[in-house]
Amino acid sequence: MTVRNLDALFSPKSIAVIGASLRAGSIGEMVWSRLSQAKFAGPLWPVNPKHRQLDNVAVFAGIHDLPDAPTVAVLCTPPSTWPELVRQLGERGTRAVVIVGQAGDKQNQAVNGWTSRTLIAARPFLLRVVGPASLGVMTPSTGAILGAPSSPVAVGGVAWVSASNALTNGVLGWANARGLGFSRVVALGDEADVDVGDILDFLASDARTRAVLLAVESVRMARKFMSAARAAARNKPVLVLRTGYNDPFDALYSAAFRRAGLVRVDSLDDLLDEIETLGVGRVAASDRATVITSDRGVSALAVDAFAAAGDSLALWSDAARKAVAAALPEAHLGNPLQLGDTATASDFGAALEALAPHRETGTAFVVHAPTHSAPVAEVARMLIAQKSHAYRGLLACFFGCVDVATRDALHAEGIPVHTTPQRLARAFARLVDYRQGRELLMQTPDGPLPQAAAALDSAQAQVSAALAAGVAELDGERASRVLGQFGIVVKAGPPGTRSDDAIEIDVRLLNHRVFGPVFEFRTAGALGLPDSLHEFAFPPLNPLLARDLVMRSPRARELPAESLLNALTALSNAVCEIEQIVALRLTVRVTRQAVVVYEPHLTLAAHRTPLAIQPYPRRLEETLEWNGLQVTVRPIRPDDETAHSAFVAAMTPEDLRLRFFSSVRSFDHSQLARMTQIDYDREMAFIAVTGESNAMQTLGVARAIADPDNETAEFAVAVRSDQKGRRLGMLLLARIIAYCKSRGTRWLAGEALRENTGMIALARRCGFQITPTEDPGVVGFRMRLTDADPARP
Repeated sequence: MTVRNLDALFSPKSIAVIGASLRAGSIGEMVWSRLSQAKFAGPLWPVNPKHRQLDNVAVFAGIHDLPDAPTVAVLCTPPSTWPELVRQLGERGTRAVVIVGQAGDKQNQAVNGWTSRTLIAARPFLLRVVGPASLGVMTPSTGAILGAPSSPVAVGGVAWVSASNALTNGVLGWANARGLGFSRVVALGDEADVDVGDILDFLASDARTRAVLLAVESVRMARKFMSAARAAARNKPVLVLRTGYNDPFDALYSAAFRRAGLVRVDSLDDLLDEIETLGVGRVAASDRATVITSDRGVSALAVDAFAAAGDSLALWSDAARKAVAAALPEAHLGNPLQLGDTATASDFGAALEALAPHRETGTAFVVHAPTHSAPVAEVARMLIAQKSHAYRGLLACFFGCVDVATRDALHAEGIPVHTTPQRLARAFARLVDYRQGRELLMQTPDGPLPQAAAALDSAQAQVSAALAAGVAELDGERASRVLGQFGIVVKAGPPGTRSDDAIEIDVRLLNHRVFGPVFEFRTAGALGLPDSLHEFAFPPLNPLLARDLVMRSPRARELPAESLLNALTALSNAVCEIEQIVALRLTVRVTRQAVVVYEPHLTLAAHRTPLAIQPYPRRLEETLEWNGLQVTVRPIRPDDETAHSAFVAAMTPEDLRLRFFSSVRSFDHSQLARMTQIDYDREMAFIAVTGESNAMQTLGVARAIADPDNETAEFAVAVRSDQKGRRLGMLLLARIIAYCKSRGTRWLAGEALRENTGMIALARRCGFQITPTEDPGVVGFRMRLTDADPARP
């Protein structure tokens, strides 16, 4: 399970507290008092056979006595009661429970047994369980405080997610003291059912949440986590602190976070600062900044802080300099902009206004220590008044001397306030990291290396023959022949004497207990610099991802880039295509002139752990004759972006309106990247293409996007306008239907404008039920693909 019924946790219509109490210090008392004071608009139902009233609220003796099914229930009772309570709640129609307290002890066999029985009791009803040992789930904007936080929870723009109750309480106390709040707070506890991947899936499209802060120790289900994290990071910043571990695979977690587009922070301080930066303000629209201050000493501190954080101060154009000089003739021009010891609050406003038209000056940072001529409160009021001029972002630092009223006024206008230049600079650096990581996710990689089907078949046949003969280890010539089918040239014998002008990369494919098959790269001596690289990477790799990996070498510019990138990509292709390769080791020697592979060794098995990221499903490619053309129907790839742009351009404005429900002229790179860089674990887009690889044309596309539970997939079809009426839409939609059936998707659904008679006729011919929708101008399509799961009601 993933997001199913999680809306009940975050938007409940009614709440029951099982075990509610007034006994001081009890879990039932803490949960009831927090919730009853939170101004939740819906019904609150305390359940406890020992009480008749709590705070003038009628108490129910049992679940069957409740007037209706609570959307969500909070359990404050001993573990032995959980299974029966969950069964009763499930029968009533409750969709989620939060098990508070009973601090997690994974060695406690009795508690573990009751937890297992609880999950078994929940399964027939699809009832979700948070915990055990959860501090709770809180949505302060609606008063749905489902737990026992030690501090009040204010409303804000960031979500906090952690398994640690103590850490969550500490963060809530820290934020409360600073007037900061949250969109959601989730303390997952033991994660018996709902885990961090589930919550990320929900938060990815949560309108209340502008950014997500994670504190995690480990990941339970790698593929679900990676899919959820990649989806969330495309929509909003996700920052992560890995806590509680100092293991040799910590770098693997860094690689996972980077691959998913998450920003890893090194300390709790950095994560807390982002509650201010992201929860109050908006993501900076620039990776460069202009510092505005009055004092030379403060200016020097700011420069040092930015340099230490790795930030870049913007270079001004001559036009920007002239504009600032005209507005502030007494100022010391440059970045930082020094307004002078006698600067007034209005000078700060004038600086923002003068810089506004000049985009190259970047995000505005006001760093100020109070002076007689520019008190903090007056400067703050000026920043609020001139905020509209800082449309690339505005952050402030007042050296810790902001009174509560001024701080709250700045927060209300979306202006974050930091206490030192160092905190401000590090917070901005995290925003830049997010932006760069997101851009990496969106970049269009090169196309796949040429790979003949016969070569792939040959490699697969060699591996299958070895396994059939009982051979599980291939080295020397036998391993070379397999790798050779992927264009990897292996030299006989050991690499030879190491020299200062070579880098030897020891490559391993290992099976990690969480993430499954991953690459490990170690250098024995990089161009004279020993032990300069130790990195992990997730297959599949493409040249773009390989380049990102290689560029972390200190001598990356001296390496033969294209040859090395191709070699790493080819190794990834071998692992992705031959699923019987469970381990691999070899040495890649890189000089300025060549890349050579030595001493390959492959370990084979009939089955291996799935990859954490679903690779391109080459097995779904099909070439056929269609209306006199040779057409290939295959899954879409990231390198199809250019052809897909031409495909959209070849459609008439009317066809685009019918497909996208509004007038569309074209799509920018980020929109096209979302269409072509899909997560094959949850989405499929079949395209029909014709022509050679360097002049490929896309004729049509049918796509389906499944919800994280694979319950329902939404489909859409588009055919190039000059190819309509030739049954291409039927060909593509039939393949989408068959694909979703093969994945066990239960329903396929879609919508079309009522005037789109062609799409309606196609859906009817393919067997869809035509249904009305809430919009009279839109019709719906629905088809059952698989029978109901026995576990589903």
